[in-house]
Amino acid sequence: MSTTQIEALISLLEDPDKEIFHQVKEKLIELGSLSLPMLEMAWESNFDSLIQERAEVIIGEIQFNSSKNKIKEWIKSDNKDLLDAWIILSKYQYPDLEISIVNEQIDQLVNQIKSEFKENDKAIEKVMKMNKVLFKYEKFKGNFRNYHSPENSFINDVLKIKKGNPLSLSLLYLILSEKLNLPIKGVNLPKHFIVAYISDEITDIDPVQFYVNPFSLGAIITRKDVEVFLTKENIKHHSYYFTTCGNKEIIKRIVNNLLYSFSRQGKKEKTEEMLEFLRLFDKN
Repeated sequence: MSTTQIEALISLLEDPDKEIFHQVKEKLIELGSLSLPMLEMAWESNFDSLIQERAEVIIGEIQFNSSKNKIKEWIKSDNKDLLDAWIILSKYQYPDLEISIVNEQIDQLVNQIKSEFKENDKAIEKVMKMNKVLFKYEKFKGNFRNYHSPENSFINDVLKIKKGNPLSLSLLYLILSEKLNLPIKGVNLPKHFIVAYISDEITDIDPVQFYVNPFSLGAIITRKDVEVFLTKENIKHHSYYFTTCGNKEIIKRIVNNLLYSFSRQGKKEKTEEMLEFLRLFDKN
């Protein structure tokens, strides 16, 4: 469809007939990203509240569909890169998010941590140096005051305010660890999320050398500490809670967190959109 035809469709947004608006809306949504620039221009340059309201609705649906399709592709992909998925979810909330800026911030952290490493560092030494950069120098910490805020689940917010919940701080930890070639994986504990340093030796015994709790400034903990936590929370000591989980589970848990956050805020539309995201994980 030509630019002139799209502009003609957008001009019909001022028509008071709801049936005409419905048809125009469906066509513009079908066009997707092709119609976005002109819809945004119409929203910015028009003082008619009806046109602005209708354009905003259509823009929102197009952006949501784009995020949904990207998440669906990510779920079906073999790679399932954590940073890619986190950026997709963050762009859902912040469509103008500059991916290059996020990548630059991540690379800066990686280089800072890498500069602390020495060739013969043991696993525990590398983790302690990583903790020093993140929690002492950069001052990342748990967002105790606004624990359930949606901003804890978006990478740009976490990097900006340097606060997060157990999952988002662990996710940042995992992304950095992967870029640093550290064998650290996520552990999907109920009511909390931690990470584990995995032994690089093939063994029949527990491959986890130790656990790390990024929400508690990178506290290094043992299996016994995990057992104490589960007992305190009256949770059965299932073996699943001591082993690592996949990237799909981690991203699904972020969506669950967002579902809860938006629900608490009474944001019905965003709550419904999170439910749609979750259905993608269940289908694929």
